[in-house]
Amino acid sequence: MVIRLSPELEAALHESARKQGLPPDVLVDQVLRDRFLPPKTASPPKDDWERTVRGLASDCGVSLPHSALSSEGLYE
Repeated sequence: MVIRLSPELEAALHESARKQGLPPDVLVDQVLRDRFLPPKTASPPKDDWERTVRGLASDCGVSLPHSALSSEGLYE
C-alpha cells in the first residue's frame, strides 16, 4: 500500500520519528497498529468488577515523553 502525505504531515512524521529514535516507517506502523488493531489483553476478565473496570478504560492517545512534562517542556 502506498500512502501519500502532505509535505507538512511528512515533515511532522520525520520530526516525531527522529525524536523517538525510530525510522519513520516503524513509527507509522506503530501508530496504525495502536489506532486500528484491538489491544491485546493478557487474560480475560475474572469477574464482573474487572470487566467493568476494563470497560471504563479509554485510549487517550500517545504517552508524552518525560521531557515534555518538565517545567521547560510544559511551555513549548
